[in-house]
Amino acid sequence: MTLSRESAPSTRASSEDLEHLVTVGGALAQTMNAVIEGKAEVVRTAITVLLAEGHLLIEDVPGVGKTMLAKALARSIDASVRRVQFTPDLLPSDITGVSIFNQDDRQFEFRPGAVFANVVVGDEINRASPKAQSALLECMEEAQVTVDGHTYELPHPFIIMATQNPVEMEGTYPLPEAQRDRFMARLSMGYPTSAAEVEMLEHHGARSPLDDLRPVTDAEGIARLVRAVRTVHASPAVRQYVVDLAAATRTTSMIRLGASPRASLHLLRAGRAHAALAGRDHVLPDDIQALARVVLEHRLLLSSEAQLARRSAGEVVAEILHRTRVPAPR
Repeated sequence: MTLSRESAPSTRASSEDLEHLVTVGGALAQTMNAVIEGKAEVVRTAITVLLAEGHLLIEDVPGVGKTMLAKALARSIDASVRRVQFTPDLLPSDITGVSIFNQDDRQFEFRPGAVFANVVVGDEINRASPKAQSALLECMEEAQVTVDGHTYELPHPFIIMATQNPVEMEGTYPLPEAQRDRFMARLSMGYPTSAAEVEMLEHHGARSPLDDLRPVTDAEGIARLVRAVRTVHASPAVRQYVVDLAAATRTTSMIRLGASPRASLHLLRAGRAHAALAGRDHVLPDDIQALARVVLEHRLLLSSEAQLARRSAGEVVAEILHRTRVPAPR
C-alpha cells in the first residue's frame, strides 16, 4: 500500500532503507558535485527537496550555474525529463497539454504537455506571463492537471526545478505569493570560490560536464527513497518547534506576510529528508534549523519598517531562529 502525500507514517524507517538512502544520496551528491564545482551544500539541499517531494526555485544572477544544477539533478536520475523555456508567448496548454479533435475517431484526445515528466526543468520562470505561470499551480500542489474538465495524474516522483534571474527586471513577471509558497525551497547559487572557479576552467573548458554524467538511480529508486523519508519520525516537540517558528514569522513587526501552514508542512518534510540523508530515523531541531532559511525566506514579505532598516528576509529568519526556544533533548 502506498502512502498518500499527506498521510502520517505508521512505522519508523528501517535501518536497511536508511542505509540504502544514504548510499544513493551520496552517489547523487558525488555525481552532481562533479558538475557543480564547490557547491556541496547547494547540491545537498537540492537532493533534500527531491526526497521531500517538494519543488525547487533557483534564483541568482546569470552565469552561476542555475540551469546546470537543475540539469545535473535531472540527468542523475534515469527518469523522464522535460525542459520548458519560459517566454512571454508561452501558453498554458504548452505546459499542461491540450485536447485535440481526432478526425478518425470523431472524438477529442488529450495530448500531454511538458509537465508530464518526473523532472521538469523550468528555465527563467518569471519571463512567462502570469497566465502561463498559473498553469503550474495545480500540478505543483496536487500532482495532477485538469484540462477540459478531465483530471490527469502526473508521474511519481514529480519535481519542478525552476530558475529565475532577480537582476534583470525588464520583460519579467514576478511570481505571485501563491506560487512562491508552492516551492518548498529557494536556493541562491552564489559565485564560486577562486579555487573552485580554477577547477571549473580546467575540467569544463573543453566540453560540457553533463556529457559524462551517468544516472545513479531511476524513478522507482527515487520513489523508494521517498517512501523511506515519509517514515522518518518527528516527535511532538519537534513538530511544535516547527509551528513556533512559523508563528513567530506571523507576529514580528518586521514581516507583514508570514509563513503559511503549507510552509510548516514543507519545513517538516524537508527536515525528515535532511535527517534521512544523515542516516537518522528521527528529526532533530538541528535539521529544522539547517533548512529554515531556504524554506521560509522566499515566502516572507518584509514590512516597511524592515525595508527602511535595510533588513533582509534571511536576517529576520536568523533572528527568529535565535529567539525561538529549542526543544530540550529527551
